[in-house]
Amino acid sequence: MNEKDLKALVEQLVGQMVGDIDSNIIEETIKKTTETAIDNDDCIDDITQVNIRKQLLVKNPKDAEAYLDMKAKTPARIGLGRCGARYKTETVLRFRADHAAAQDAVFSYVNEDFITENNLFAIETLCKDKDEYLTRPDLGRKFSNEAIKLTKEKVGTNQKVLIMAGDGLSSAAIEANLKDCVLAIKQGLKIYGIESGEVVFVKHCRVGAMDHLGEELGSEVICMLVGERPGLVTAESMSAYIAYKPYIGMAEAKRTVISNIHKGGTTSVEAGAHISELLKTILDKKASGIDLK
Repeated sequence: MNEKDLKALVEQLVGQMVGDIDSNIIEETIKKTTETAIDNDDCIDDITQVNIRKQLLVKNPKDAEAYLDMKAKTPARIGLGRCGARYKTETVLRFRADHAAAQDAVFSYVNEDFITENNLFAIETLCKDKDEYLTRPDLGRKFSNEAIKLTKEKVGTNQKVLIMAGDGLSSAAIEANLKDCVLAIKQGLKIYGIESGEVVFVKHCRVGAMDHLGEELGSEVICMLVGERPGLVTAESMSAYIAYKPYIGMAEAKRTVISNIHKGGTTSVEAGAHISELLKTILDKKASGIDLK
């Protein structure tokens, strides 16, 4: 409803109630109704910065200490309280904010500047866009002949260890964790005397992309760092999938996995150090996944 329509409606209603009224009074009423006070020097607090593990919203709890002790041990949404039969406004807003962050992580792309700054060699799978990536997982596991040829020219073949990074289902996870994790992996491998070349970044990436690339390049071990499906706890969780001589059709049980790499789980630096140890063990044992004893 525009201002003209609003003025006509006010005139009609006021006329019905009190008869004729001064038009100046109507104008003043409309002005007060449509004006919004804006404070350019203030802003709304970011609700996602609140640590819900320390937030107790239950009114007058019988044992607040026990509640807080439970909340400290889990990111689950407990101790939320209620307003009648419904959630509190703060709880609903936090849920919607976390859900929005999860959606953004899935549908957004890793920033091109991030790829350039971290000297990543970028290729992409057969998926043309996000819609196809989400609806055709099979295409997210395959590369074109041109992409394979470029990778062989840039990265080479028969690598002892090849490090890959894939956007997967969370671009936010890659931007938040990849840099420190790769640095820790490379430092650990250097201590063991193991060389690792350029990091390959894969757009529209599924875990199985490491199988196709490993088979084509003849890599002995591949470590793929990929963004995991985001949830309401965090949208920045990354995982490492490691496989010895991966090939197309490899059983998932033959991969060694480190998950929950994020600031609220296993930190990226800690995960990187652990991954480098695992890579050394896998090379020594010549096995990964359930074959690794």
